[in-house]
Amino acid sequence: MTSAEEPTPRALFAGSSSRWIRLLPWAVAFVLCVALLPTTIEVLRNDYGLNAGVASALAVAQTAPLLLAVVHPLRAWCVIFPADVAGALLLLTVDFPAERLWPFPPMEIVGYVGLCLALGLRLPRRTLLSVWLATAAANVGLVFFAPHGTTATSVLLTILGGVAILLSAALRERHEVQRRLVEQETISEAERARRTVLEERARIARELHDVVAHHMSVITVQANTAAYRLDGVTPGMREELTSIAATARESLGEMRRLLSVLRSEETPGELEPQPDLARIAQLVDAMERAGVPVEFTPSDAAVPEAVGLSAYRIVQEALANVVRHAPGAPTRVSLSADDAVLTVLVVNGPPPEPPAAPVEEGGTGHGLVGMRERVRLVGGELDTGPLADGGFRVMARLPVTETENDSEGTA
Repeated sequence: MTSAEEPTPRALFAGSSSRWIRLLPWAVAFVLCVALLPTTIEVLRNDYGLNAGVASALAVAQTAPLLLAVVHPLRAWCVIFPADVAGALLLLTVDFPAERLWPFPPMEIVGYVGLCLALGLRLPRRTLLSVWLATAAANVGLVFFAPHGTTATSVLLTILGGVAILLSAALRERHEVQRRLVEQETISEAERARRTVLEERARIARELHDVVAHHMSVITVQANTAAYRLDGVTPGMREELTSIAATARESLGEMRRLLSVLRSEETPGELEPQPDLARIAQLVDAMERAGVPVEFTPSDAAVPEAVGLSAYRIVQEALANVVRHAPGAPTRVSLSADDAVLTVLVVNGPPPEPPAAPVEEGGTGHGLVGMRERVRLVGGELDTGPLADGGFRVMARLPVTETENDSEGTA
């Protein structure tokens, strides 16, 4: 058993966020040193009759290392424990009164119990067991040299030292378990958020495949039939159209191979067209049938299919959140567009009185993560947050024209 077994050369409670808790071990060690050092010298010299120099040396060895115990408790024990045993043996060389405690005076017991508390807070179980067994063995051995018959202080030091070690070790392990639980919860939440992002991106990729595949199929058909539908097609033009059709078919095949990686057996492909702005009215009707009063302001603006799909999914998730967290709350869905931006606004008020029990308590915020992925897809902006009256607002601004940043937003 060596001091190298100590896990970390850091002060006890050094990882605490509270400054007072970090200073607590130093304060306790300082108080014990200041109180026990002069007391030990006086008791050993006056009550037991030891030489003043010997008493002072023993007192320093038995109390000063308590300050070291804040950082290196095992090293402190390697000094204090031999000093306590040596003090008991030195007391056998003087004729002290029978009513005095032996082998360990009260102040030595106090200092040793304080040291055991520091040991339990730092050392592993095996080392703690070795320390306690060494203490018990020394106490049992000293009993055979008792100058005035059997004494109970050996048993007292063994019991109190063991209790101090058990209590502090239990406190340390409880704190360690709680710390690990917090770390695991943090990791699990981060993993859930990451998984949600990946699932949403895979879903977006599948939906975009359906959108783009439709356009690529149209290009292929038009390029293949152009020579038969149009007059005056030269051989060069026919060759060019054939090349365009072949390139479109090749691109479509590459997209399908990519999609086979994203799809799984549990995620069958959609066989119907992807939803757009026109389908949002159906969402609103479904919400009203479910008991959620919704005021809907539609827009007949022509937007790209990717933008319409993203707007539909954002409204779908926002309305689902209303049902989950504020059932029955009045809700307003508004779509407005100009030449550059489609604005999607979903605002719900506070739940009615008395409020209905929400479908879900709290929430993970993963629905908002999916919305952000949708907005990033088209290079837009998302603004969400609670309102002063207890409601919630979701506003997305989606560009309806091609910009240089669009590709960066979807990277």
